[in-house]
Amino acid sequence: MANKNLNAAKTAKKDEFYTQLSDIERELQHYWKHFRGKTVLCNCDDPYESNFFKYFALRFNQLGLKKLICTCYNGSPMQGNELVFRFDDADSEPQKVAYKMEVTEVKDMNGDGAVDLSDVRYLLMNDKNVMSILQTGDFRSPECVALLKEADIVVTNPPFSLFKEYIAQLITYNKKFLVLGNQNNVTYKEVFPLLMENKVWLGYKSGDMAFKVPDSYQPRETRFWQDKDGQKWRSLGNVCWFTNLEHKKRYEEIDLVCHYSDEEYPKYDNYDAIEVSKITDIPMDYQGAMGVPITFMDKYCPVQFDIIGASESEGKGFSNGLWNSESGIAQPLVKGNKKYKRVFIKRK
Repeated sequence: MANKNLNAAKTAKKDEFYTQLSDIERELQHYWKHFRGKTVLCNCDDPYESNFFKYFALRFNQLGLKKLICTCYNGSPMQGNELVFRFDDADSEPQKVAYKMEVTEVKDMNGDGAVDLSDVRYLLMNDKNVMSILQTGDFRSPECVALLKEADIVVTNPPFSLFKEYIAQLITYNKKFLVLGNQNNVTYKEVFPLLMENKVWLGYKSGDMAFKVPDSYQPRETRFWQDKDGQKWRSLGNVCWFTNLEHKKRYEEIDLVCHYSDEEYPKYDNYDAIEVSKITDIPMDYQGAMGVPITFMDKYCPVQFDIIGASESEGKGFSNGLWNSESGIAQPLVKGNKKYKRVFIKRK
């Protein structure tokens, strides 16, 4: 049990990626209409450090929120500097404990005509904004599940290592959500069927994104740096948002300019579909099954294409009958050459 807890702690530290406010603003601007009168839950977010909390607190009135709930787990390794508050006296160190915060009102307390960080600091100390200690703050705990049931929309950056479990919980409780993940999550068995059935889709932004990481984070040879203040950073090239909130980009069709030919679009050796190596090369005049890179999901328009499956390398039965099981090879093959994981699509 001790080893299990130690490994869990190590994993939790590796999962500490703190999203920049600019990235949150860039994505959330496309969903404002969904938030009026709603209770928003950020259940992986310590107000000490979370820009998700900061975003919703600063825009509480603009969005017309009913309530903002934030929870964090105990032992967060990264202490913020902008929104520091304390549970006891001002001379002691901030306690690293699990807690929840419920915000129902944000006022312009300094009278400057707008809600800013000084007003957010005030609300953290105001008794109208309930703060209480949690046992663990784990999103799977009964106390956090109760908060999830209360919420209308969940917005956060969940632990990457727990993404499967996290998304499954949101679906179980039938919640609206906008959460960060990575493109490889697309073919998870817990996620891909939801994408096929148009119960979940990708948001606006995908690709490169930089995150603050704790001091305990071990340096890497690539995509890692420290700024002039000593803050550690890590960038990821395959980040994307997963949501079930409608947005305009979802219905933007791909401009197809290529024509099908046997030479340009070979069939797989082991799948009843043609290989399309680039999204820009999807032929406008082919009606059969096509294998495309998983990055297609960022461009997927449900009125233009149907998602009919994925390569069996991602899960048994994922290809929905396209795979020739006698080949014994689940990874897509073209003339004996293995291709990376593929999503299979058809034109409407």
